[in-house]
Amino acid sequence: MRYFIALMVSKIAYFMIRLIGKDGTYFPGKLAIKICPDFLGHIKKPKVIIGVTGTNGKTTVCNMIIDVLEDNGYRVLNNRKGANINFGIASTFLEAKGEYDIAVLEIDERSSRLIYPYVKPNYVVVTNFFRDSIRRNAHPEYIVDFINKAIPKETKVILNGDDLICTGVAPKNKHIYYSIDKLSTDTKEPINIVRDIRICPKCHSTLKYDYVRYHHLGKLHCPKCDFANPTPDYLAKLDFDKMTMDYKYDTKICTYPLVSNSIFNIYNEIACITLLTNLKLNPNDIKKSLKKLHIVETRFTKEVINGVEIITHLAKGQNPVACSRVFDYVKNETGTKDVIFLPDDVEDNIKTSENITWLYDTDFELLNDPSIKKIIIGGPRYLDNKLRLLLAGIPEDKMILIPNELDTAKYIDKDVDKIFILHDLHATHLGFAIKKQIKEILGGDKHEN
Repeated sequence: MRYFIALMVSKIAYFMIRLIGKDGTYFPGKLAIKICPDFLGHIKKPKVIIGVTGTNGKTTVCNMIIDVLEDNGYRVLNNRKGANINFGIASTFLEAKGEYDIAVLEIDERSSRLIYPYVKPNYVVVTNFFRDSIRRNAHPEYIVDFINKAIPKETKVILNGDDLICTGVAPKNKHIYYSIDKLSTDTKEPINIVRDIRICPKCHSTLKYDYVRYHHLGKLHCPKCDFANPTPDYLAKLDFDKMTMDYKYDTKICTYPLVSNSIFNIYNEIACITLLTNLKLNPNDIKKSLKKLHIVETRFTKEVINGVEIITHLAKGQNPVACSRVFDYVKNETGTKDVIFLPDDVEDNIKTSENITWLYDTDFELLNDPSIKKIIIGGPRYLDNKLRLLLAGIPEDKMILIPNELDTAKYIDKDVDKIFILHDLHATHLGFAIKKQIKEILGGDKHEN
């Protein structure tokens, strides 16, 4: 009886919110669960459910999976317009109209214990585990423990085999591992500040690297026991000249286009392909759909105005690994560059409180590169960022520090090859507003890339 009351009241709330022109993807589900705590266990769901979780990349992986499935004629229920916690997922099921072939759900790691007891995915795709917001997520093992205590035993888990923290997820479940073959850019020793696994969890010896890709990703082994990266079920060999990958599994090799030249996003693409392969989609159909894909605009955009590339790129504040990967991408791009960096979380600005220790876990040293002519930092904590840039060895005369983010555009140079606007997740609107100002400064016709 409680479930039916919750269903009726939350649906009324949903229609009332829509009637007044509001989004409301969060509130109806919250109302339903407040009335009926096990609401998610009762509501109708598609027979096939895919969960996507992990520190970084889960939104991109979800979007890729959804786009390919829909391009191949599937009706896909998803929560990409709503929250990835239990309230948002409840709202997703509430708003479903008609029958769906499959549900693809982004699932917040900390919400695992509130979701998995009621929503039991056929597959969970796990992207990676890195340190994130210290205030919210503490450390990766803390987050993995949330998942391990909640994930259903019958769920198959698709794991990044190059991440030894990731491979420890759901040890009793069926595991499927994906990996990228050794790259020419891999190194023998780590260069990043953050390495979230250094000690063998079995015998507590210091782990040794065979090679390092970034942070703790790569191939590692324990010199005193058998702890090491698993043998991958799916292995991608990358060709950056052709922008393709040879994707190997069983005795098969399929060639797929790379949707990005960023290793971070290539991992996201491989996670997507591995899930779709296990759902038995035809490789040729996957390939055709991938050729149509673009990284979602809140994550990445690129335009050319009068010969200057303007790139917006998500660089999550409070997330040192995500920012470091973006800095590495900027450094390795060709040509001369100006960088506008908006690292402050506008939500924290409102609360006037933010933990800044993440700045010292972030590889700002990657921005100390001769190709980067100017770094323009916008936001109320510009002095904190100035100190971190100085500690990274970046000359003060390369910095411009502006309290008001919307004043940053006026300081760009027109004679650089590329202008990067790096924005926090909650500052996407500021990134786009600055991009518009830069386009007006540069003038000329717009050419999409």
